[in-house]
Amino acid sequence: MPHGAEGEFFVDRTCIDCETCGQLAPGIFTADGEFFCVRRQPVNAGEVRMATRALLACPVGAIGTLNPNQAKIVMRDFPLPIEEPVYYCGFNSRQSFGANSYFIRHHDGNWLVDSPKFLPYLVRRFAELGGIRYIFLTHQDDVADAARYAQEFGAIRIIHRADSRAQRNAEMVIDGTDPVRVNAGFKIIPTPGHTRGHCVLLFGDRFLFSGDHLWWEPETGTLGASRSVCWYSWSEQTASMDRLLDEKFEWVLPGHGDRGRLRPEVMRAKLASLIAQMRV
Repeated sequence: MPHGAEGEFFVDRTCIDCETCGQLAPGIFTADGEFFCVRRQPVNAGEVRMATRALLACPVGAIGTLNPNQAKIVMRDFPLPIEEPVYYCGFNSRQSFGANSYFIRHHDGNWLVDSPKFLPYLVRRFAELGGIRYIFLTHQDDVADAARYAQEFGAIRIIHRADSRAQRNAEMVIDGTDPVRVNAGFKIIPTPGHTRGHCVLLFGDRFLFSGDHLWWEPETGTLGASRSVCWYSWSEQTASMDRLLDEKFEWVLPGHGDRGRLRPEVMRAKLASLIAQMRV
């Protein structure tokens, strides 16, 4: 990219503006019009590692280095712990426009939330962590290689019927708008709006896997949603958001957008503020 800082790391014009690099290495990669670029070169080993993680997670391979890098070593950071037992998978897929996916370790069976690229490395790591029992798909846009992971691990894919054309042979299909509990601590909440069949997953009353329904805005310290990427109904999305006020959570872990953590009471206040803006 012509406006990128000169040095070892670069972003080329295959960038699709998915924001993955900016989430993994904020301050190093930044938006530049319709693309991302290197805002400044990493200055220490920790920043080099963050930039290399972004290189690995980029769904289109738009990030590179001028000289050999440590990608094979840094690859071992993934899945990347967020807070036990929740991990960010990395290796975002172009099929889902670079959406984030997550892995949850649980004694009743591990969960995959949406899907990364299907890679032998991730298959090995998931197996080492105990395999995958459930694959929760927030909506039709972010299924990526879910079917391949389901076949590999004999996992149960969960998706709402309204979006089930994206996984026609899914093992578990949800209907309606009532919450569905799957094992202790896991609550699936239908949240139509972004798509007709969009759902979120609440784990342990702490972690909300929000798909493309809700995300964190680090620059403003607020929660975000956008009418411009609402493919079904903004009024439905607003109503779905309002129902989340009845839930308790401290983490927002989206497919697209930044993740964030706040005390539950602060998170609820931020959510109420967002809903008020959405109704304008």
